Amino acid sequence: MEHPLSQFQYCPKCGSHRFEIHNEKSKQCPDCGFIYYFNPSSATVALIVNEQDELLVCRRGKEPAKGTLDLPGGFVDMFETGEEGVCREVKEETGMEVTRAEYLFSIPNIYIYSGFPVHTLDMFFHCTVKDLLHFKAMDDAADAFFLPIKDIRPEDFGLTSIRKGLQKFLESRRLRAIL
Repeated sequence: MEHPLSQFQYCPKCGSHRFEIHNEKSKQCPDCGFIYYFNPSSATVALIVNEQDELLVCRRGKEPAKGTLDLPGGFVDMFETGEEGVCREVKEETGMEVTRAEYLFSIPNIYIYSGFPVHTLDMFFHCTVKDLLHFKAMDDAADAFFLPIKDIRPEDFGLTSIRKGLQKFLESRRLRAIL
């Protein structure tokens, strides 16, 4: 596998072209001594369930995985908490106002953005929204609709971490139903 920083050829501190692999997750500049550690970007995913036991899903309007199913969410901005990020992303993609965001779990992912592999840590939140009836697909969502949870097939979702997250979500619901 290619080093995650292979596309970075120059030291971001001094501009030296001698920006070399230091270890599996960093590069170092022998000219100025700067070491850059490659860490994941934070991303959020919203799980919004209505009273009919349906999950809000979106259809991706952009690559990667354009046209496949997805869940509302996206990258956390600087100076934003995960909760603030998921609230903003849900608002941008559906117009819905999140009143409560409860952290559930996280999954590492590689998200291809403009041909560049971005390592992410996708944080999944169970979100309660102010109004479940009034929403529309906006931003990078081509469509938004509620899908009965019993009909959800993780393989219909285009991003690996979303598929894994849905499998975990569905399994936890099955376990709660048994108990």
